[in-house]
Amino acid sequence: MAQIKIARSGSPDVEVWETLQKEAASLAQKEKALSSLLHTKILVQETFCRALAGHLAESLSTADLPALHLSKTIMSVYEENPDAVEAAARDLIAVYDRDPACKTFIQAFLYFKGFLALQTHRIAHALYKDGRELLAFHLQSRSSELYGVDINPAARIGSGIMFDHATGIVIGETAVVGDDCSILHGVTLGGTGKESEDRHPKIGERVMIGAGAKILGNIKIGDMARIAAGSVVLKDVPSKCTVAGVPAKAVGGPCCDNPAGAMSQTFDDNSK
Repeated sequence: MAQIKIARSGSPDVEVWETLQKEAASLAQKEKALSSLLHTKILVQETFCRALAGHLAESLSTADLPALHLSKTIMSVYEENPDAVEAAARDLIAVYDRDPACKTFIQAFLYFKGFLALQTHRIAHALYKDGRELLAFHLQSRSSELYGVDINPAARIGSGIMFDHATGIVIGETAVVGDDCSILHGVTLGGTGKESEDRHPKIGERVMIGAGAKILGNIKIGDMARIAAGSVVLKDVPSKCTVAGVPAKAVGGPCCDNPAGAMSQTFDDNSK
């Protein structure tokens, strides 16, 4: 089916929801084996947040925390935190725009564990801030078990984020990730010891972090920076700088104004 581009004006959750419904209706006709799933997950739902709450609840539920109860909890979070719904929509757009393997919005919505792990974290973070720490840590544990992504509920993550493949991503308690970043599998935003206070990285906006990179300590990664795959970053990285190596060193300037969007993982021609 033809890809559907979403305009960047208006409410992203409304636009994403309209696209998801169009895709679901078309695919339900073409793929009869999945028509019941598509109707249940998308076509009979009223809004994007209700569909997402139901989908997450079914995935994360256990015998001790049934899907119906969890769905109600997630919906209450969305009602109290509408920014989390808009962030989820922006995350879905980011995956569709940046990942050439993503052919439809439904593909990412239903099956991409990076997207699902990130939305689970958004719920856990809201619960954590509301003083419901035990439930927040329960969701962190379930997300780690299901998706292979371990994000402390206290970590702060912006919107328009893509976790590509996502397996092995670890983000510590005091880490901060700015808007519109792309983070590949095996990335760690960790501490360097047993400090109990602010000890994790602060990532700027539109940063691209390559697979397997380890960024350790209370350091700053500037806006539009690039971290090469496999690098170990122990010091601040200036904005628009490309770093690589163990330990990481500057190897060039920016590839563009938005490395996370371009997903460029090769050095510039004039890199040193």
